[in-house]
Amino acid sequence: MVLVAVVLVVYSLYDLAATPRERVQHMPKLGWALLIVCAPYAGALLWIIFGVAKGRPAGPPPPPRGPIGPDDDPDFLRGL
Repeated sequence: MVLVAVVLVVYSLYDLAATPRERVQHMPKLGWALLIVCAPYAGALLWIIFGVAKGRPAGPPPPPRGPIGPDDDPDFLRGL
């Protein structure tokens, strides 16, 4: 049981540190960290279920990517 708690806390703290601040819900990151450390099972499970916004982040869509190689570039293919 102790090993499960340690793995859950380490995973949750790593996930919390890697998550951008804009995607954290309901509490600031410091509040989530304290909850995860003080209540290992409940805090870690709450973070996994409710802490991170699901889906794509809000904002404009990423710009379209250009050609990657010469065979993807229409201008290059026209010159052949």
